[in-house]
Amino acid sequence: MKKLYLYLLFILLIVFSPFLLKYLLINHKIGILNNIYFNFPTLINSKKDCVNYDKLLKNSLDNSFSVSIINEKGKLIGSYNENQLMVPASNLKLISTAYVLSKYKYKNNLKTSLLKTRRYNYYLIGEGDPDLNYSDINNLLSKIEENKNINLNILEINEKNYWPNGWTDIDKFYEYGSPITTLAIESNHNRSNNINTLNDFIKKYLTKKFPDSKVNVNNIYFNKLFYIRNANEIHSVISNPILSLLTLANSESHNFTAESLYKNASNTWDDNNYYQLKIWLRNKGLPVKELYFADASGLSRTNRINTKLIALFLDKMRYSKDFTTYQSTLSIMGVRGTLSNKLINSELKGKFFGKTGTLSNVFALSGYLYKNNKPLIISIIQNSDQIDRNKVFNLIEDIYSIKTCI
Repeated sequence: MKKLYLYLLFILLIVFSPFLLKYLLINHKIGILNNIYFNFPTLINSKKDCVNYDKLLKNSLDNSFSVSIINEKGKLIGSYNENQLMVPASNLKLISTAYVLSKYKYKNNLKTSLLKTRRYNYYLIGEGDPDLNYSDINNLLSKIEENKNINLNILEINEKNYWPNGWTDIDKFYEYGSPITTLAIESNHNRSNNINTLNDFIKKYLTKKFPDSKVNVNNIYFNKLFYIRNANEIHSVISNPILSLLTLANSESHNFTAESLYKNASNTWDDNNYYQLKIWLRNKGLPVKELYFADASGLSRTNRINTKLIALFLDKMRYSKDFTTYQSTLSIMGVRGTLSNKLINSELKGKFFGKTGTLSNVFALSGYLYKNNKPLIISIIQNSDQIDRNKVFNLIEDIYSIKTCI
């Protein structure tokens, strides 16, 4: 009889385990299980017909919009042109910063280092610290020792990789389109601070400090690892923690930081390759077949993704062990970042954590809208020569106010 009971129990476990597993996941009951699901190439999302949401979207929008709404149980409860490929602008940072967080601990830093070989050859190498300044350079140079011949080599990337594909000449003229380099004085925002300016600054500093020495300052663009294979680090300066840099990228939509973080995380300083983002998403079971990623910041006009992907991704991020950290980097409606002056007097103040995206003929808004402490995942993109931001924010308010579809 006991064996029979055990046998029946075993059968019941087999029959009901998929339902139990889905229940535990949807309700976020077990942290380890959640993180396994986050990294596993599958989705538990489903669709639920919600007349009130679909009616709202249909009556509010035209075909220049794409919208996807997912509830806290992972069900798609509202959509409009959800599969339409769109230019996402800075909403792409939602994905690239999450990728970076998967590669780093939030307390990690970017580093700028001075290396040395036995023959008084020095090498300056960086990781794109967005806050690097000339005081930091002075700090590093102060460790150079006097010698008859002092050779300092600046290790940089090739100029052809300064800008991702799809950044226009107009973009490159402004601060938001500054070149992405490993040794960037204040994120290259001042165009007078380029690799040649840094070269001149270093040579002037060393010549003044060592007037009796022969000083050579060179720029090296290729085979950097070959030159430093026998070099030792003698000093370094570090950036703010990765968490602060991710917050700068997301909350303030800082393009340089988003790009430098991605290039370090993906080891792609020597080429403009963003295909790893697509592979990373695909390995989590997300639909990316027709999508195209041209940069990490969203400034490129050649990016093509849809709101369905963004909403599904944001939903799956809720299962990541890093979700609390990730959400803390986002703008907050009426409180912080690019959303700080939006809906300040609205009931939504402090209840929407997300990301804006703005380009000519593009506006996007995606994130987590909390209602009764439960999140609605929302992604909205408009591509049009008549952008209507007010309609987007009004839509967010309307979504919040209508009866939730369960």
